[in-house]
Amino acid sequence: MENDEDERRSRKKDMLKMYYGVNGADSNTSVGNDPLDIDSPHFHAENYLRKIKQEKSLAELMDAENDMAKQIRTLDSEMQTLVYENYNKFISATDTIRNMKRDFRQMENEMEKLTTNMSSITELNSEINETLKENRQKISKLSGVHSLLKKLQFLFELPAKLQKCLETGAFSTAVSYYMKTKSVLQHYQHMESFSGIERDCKAIINEIIAKLKQTFHDKHSSAQQLAECVGLLLRLGEPPGLLCDEYLQHSRHKLDEDLQELESYLVEEGVAIKSENSNSSHHLLIDVLEFIDRGSNGFLSNLSLTIAAYENLFIKQTEITSMTAALDGTYSPMMQSEEVCKVASNKLMSFVEELLNSYFHLVEKRLMLDRRSRDNALVVRALDRFYRRLQATTNLLPSLDIMSLGRAIIIRVAKARCEHYKLALEEFFMDCLTDARHAISSPKGKAAPVTLNLLDLVNSTASAILNQTKSVLADVQLFTVRDINFSSMTYFGHEFSSHDVREVIIVSFLRYISESLLKFCDRSGGPRSGSPPPALLLLLSRLCRDFEQNTVAYVLTLTDEQFVIASKDRKTEVTSLTAEMGKTAQQLLEGFVHQSGVSVSRMIRTSIEARDWLRSVEPRQVRAVMRRVVEEITQTDQQVGSLYEEGIRKARSSDSSKRTHPFNQSSVSRQRDRSHWGAYAASSTMDNSLLSNIQKLFSERVDVFGAVEFSKTSIMTGIVKIALKTLLECVRLKTFGKFGLQQLQVDCHYLQLYLWRFVADENVVHGLLDEVVSSCVHRCVEPVAMEPSVIDVICERG
Repeated sequence: MENDEDERRSRKKDMLKMYYGVNGADSNTSVGNDPLDIDSPHFHAENYLRKIKQEKSLAELMDAENDMAKQIRTLDSEMQTLVYENYNKFISATDTIRNMKRDFRQMENEMEKLTTNMSSITELNSEINETLKENRQKISKLSGVHSLLKKLQFLFELPAKLQKCLETGAFSTAVSYYMKTKSVLQHYQHMESFSGIERDCKAIINEIIAKLKQTFHDKHSSAQQLAECVGLLLRLGEPPGLLCDEYLQHSRHKLDEDLQELESYLVEEGVAIKSENSNSSHHLLIDVLEFIDRGSNGFLSNLSLTIAAYENLFIKQTEITSMTAALDGTYSPMMQSEEVCKVASNKLMSFVEELLNSYFHLVEKRLMLDRRSRDNALVVRALDRFYRRLQATTNLLPSLDIMSLGRAIIIRVAKARCEHYKLALEEFFMDCLTDARHAISSPKGKAAPVTLNLLDLVNSTASAILNQTKSVLADVQLFTVRDINFSSMTYFGHEFSSHDVREVIIVSFLRYISESLLKFCDRSGGPRSGSPPPALLLLLSRLCRDFEQNTVAYVLTLTDEQFVIASKDRKTEVTSLTAEMGKTAQQLLEGFVHQSGVSVSRMIRTSIEARDWLRSVEPRQVRAVMRRVVEEITQTDQQVGSLYEEGIRKARSSDSSKRTHPFNQSSVSRQRDRSHWGAYAASSTMDNSLLSNIQKLFSERVDVFGAVEFSKTSIMTGIVKIALKTLLECVRLKTFGKFGLQQLQVDCHYLQLYLWRFVADENVVHGLLDEVVSSCVHRCVEPVAMEPSVIDVICERG
């Protein structure tokens, strides 16, 4: 559409040029000199007609004629429209020119009138000059005398005016009067009349200066009054340094009151904390956020106003006053103004720095009171407001590095919070241990040992510790939120995350768990007050095992992801912590095996030592202590089985001589028992000691306190070995009679019937029990063995 409009406009322009006979159409619409082109200026009609008659048919000629007639009518219409439009414009331009001629004619008339008036004024001026020519000098002289008399009258009336201003309190007017006449009075002070006026004026001005200085000592003086007072004193030439000290001293009273008010909140905090410990109903007056708000809206606001007013009065105003005085000739060197500004700036910096140090001390003290607060969001918001307000104060006094002091406080508070969270995690862990210990050691019914699910207790304890750790990470992450202004500090981008959070809180906590649990691994074997029960050691070993396999890696990975800690900034690797946890788990498990074995061994040793084996009666049943031993080991097996997998067992031997029988199986002859134990009682000619030594040569050595694996069979094997080894050592310290030997045969066979199922290798039980009976035979005064069938009957009945 735009191209069609441009073409139509171009055609109209060409038609207008053709109508008015203007040559040189626009180069863009110009055509060639082809005589057969109907739009060409060199168009030849006869040649064109001859050509189309030869080339076109009659129908085409008639169509061309109709088309050409239509174009001619269109062009005529457009040409007429164009002419009419331009005609209207020409008529409008003619009217405009006619109006301009009429207006200029009126202006010419006005100019003629103005010229006439100016000529009249010039004539009158000449007449006045001619008339006053003779008296002009007299009038000028009288005017000068009149002005001088007015000045002299003002000088003579000046003391009275100053006195009146002093009485009415119009000090500004008095200073203005005095400063206008000061140079004149000093210039003519050699004259007696002027010297008297100067003395009177100086006396009154000194009284005014004293009155103005009293404003500094009035604590109710407003900032506007002080500003006016300082401005007047500076105009009167008072030393700027002295005025600076006076002004700062007056401002200090209000600022000290603000600091004392903040300090009173700290005193109340201390009282509240003491009363809280004594179960009093007294509560904290304000929280840390309100404390920061009051400090910002009170002390910092007043300090900012003081800084702004001081700079206007003693730095900017001093420069203006110095320039004015230099123009008057009373305060010449400009360099003196720069020195005054420098001194004033130094005084202000010292003043502000001293007050800010006191304020920062109070703020840090209050923030440190909340370092154990559970609401970390409140502390972070308080720090953010504190930081924002410091930024605004810094803009007023950029030469004083206020922000570095503020950043140092924020960093110390953040470190204190991290240290608090570390201690809180440690306390929480110890509470979890206490709860687990109470769950294990609390009074239970007969069925309680079976119903106590150690695995659920382990899972709940691990889940509680993990959830508390996540909660701590979420709390400390508030320090690095983007909405917090101080989170852009370099400290929070690097050291806070990699050191304070990862190392101080998480890594230290994990190591604390490992170190704390290692203290439970006591192998003294003797009874101690507060010593952990064996079940607790078993539970803690599984807890450390879970930490080694899953929790440590998960917590550290979560910390690295939440705080975007690069691998190069990770001082402690996951592998080192998992290795420590694994070592702790191993020692706890060994401690459990040792304490459980010692617990069973204590019963065995007591039963052996308390019995007179030389005077024992013929055995009729298994001793109760042996049944108690089996029950204790069975209960321990159930506890271990709830936390650890079965483990690997050696296949049972196919040798029938080493086969043991279930407790409910009928009596079956035991070839091994007959061959071995019958041999001990057989002939006196056989060297029993030699036979025992020969048997030991072909039996495996039993390592009682060997390494324990994380499986049920390995754990139970360690406990059983300790118990049987204790039985062996106790037997070696006793002397047995006939029935003592037989009772020990019954007890050992009873143990053999039940203990083989708990160990990884049944040969361990067989070998140790063989040694027990062999040692008893050596220490028997009348070694007569009991028949195996009788032993079976007694054990089945027992």
